[in-house]
Amino acid sequence: MTLINENYLKLPEYYFFNEIEQKINAHKVVHPKADVIRLGLGDVSQPLPGEVVKAMENAIRELSKIETFRGYGPETGYRFLIDKIIKYDYNARGVSLEPDEVFISDGSKSDVGNIGHIFGRDNIIAITDPVYPVYENAAIMGGRSGHLTEQNIWSNIVYIPCTPENNFIPELPTDKVDIIYLCYPNNPTGVALNKAELKKWVDYALENQAIIIYDGAYVAYINEDDIPHSIYEIKGAKKCAIEIRSYSKTAGFTGLRCSYTIVPKEIIGYTLMNEKIKINKLWNRRATTYYNGTSYIVQRGAEALYSRKGFKQYQTNIDYYLTNASIIRQEMIAAGYEVYGGVNAPHIWIKTPKNTPSWRFFQELLYEINVVCTPGSGFGQGGEGFFRFTAFNSRENTIEAMSRIKKRM
Repeated sequence: MTLINENYLKLPEYYFFNEIEQKINAHKVVHPKADVIRLGLGDVSQPLPGEVVKAMENAIRELSKIETFRGYGPETGYRFLIDKIIKYDYNARGVSLEPDEVFISDGSKSDVGNIGHIFGRDNIIAITDPVYPVYENAAIMGGRSGHLTEQNIWSNIVYIPCTPENNFIPELPTDKVDIIYLCYPNNPTGVALNKAELKKWVDYALENQAIIIYDGAYVAYINEDDIPHSIYEIKGAKKCAIEIRSYSKTAGFTGLRCSYTIVPKEIIGYTLMNEKIKINKLWNRRATTYYNGTSYIVQRGAEALYSRKGFKQYQTNIDYYLTNASIIRQEMIAAGYEVYGGVNAPHIWIKTPKNTPSWRFFQELLYEINVVCTPGSGFGQGGEGFFRFTAFNSRENTIEAMSRIKKRM
């Protein structure tokens, strides 16, 4: 008799974003001619930078010749990309890293979920609320969530409320926790932490021997000077933080899949016998066991982003999306909505009018004006009564969606 991992049965039948997609598809079946504008899902719309395409084409030609053909690459990534990451993403900001502290992978979502494999099940997990649902889902699937309480939250997960009252900036947990998931600039609220606020978390982790999993997927959208682009800009963070970054929303790699995770050698975990173990060693073992490496072609494409032309081209896309975010933010404020984010992030977090439940408001926008938002309740109980717009659609669709919103008022 084959037994299953029963933790999977604790999850909803459908992943949150799949549920949204099903509702959109059902609406389109009933209304096949509807011009649906998607400002909900976080997929990009602008094409790949030209330098990326050129680099990938060259890489394909290399693989077509016996003299330059490559088979399996290093599981943790090619040095040509790792060296660029260290030089431009970290050395340029005063952070030193060694090549074997950088791990190239096929997307930050994968690493966010997989990182739990190297930690014991008895660790207490802390997540902000609202939050990107993968963090909670990974804790459930990994057997760390405990049971569902009468309040409809998991007993072994510490939820850190982010509300309008605290400007969606999380406060330190009152209970001792072992692993903390932080995503900044934040998905879904679009809020970013400044250096002083982030330092509080680093200090807490150092004092409590906790580890921060820092999701920095949206750092390229930071505009304000006091917002750190890496948690390692904070003194002591290399002793307590794992940083995960992605090229998906930075340079349109949602279909290519490429990201990287930084695991400094200074981070220490413990066995039940209080033996110190380097986390870097464990993550390296997992990466080399379960993964054969991100495509050589894709890594060459990512490397091209660090060239002068490549940087200018993907920054053009970032500016394009930030302009969309500004348009959404300004138009929603003008329409009388309570609005957050959209300054250092491509996400705009908005209060539903008249305390309308999030899913109901999602349906109203979809059915009445064919505009898709993301219902806030999908990001946790703290998201109820809010919805998220993203800035990743075209300029024309963004403007048209805002026009429909105004006409609906």
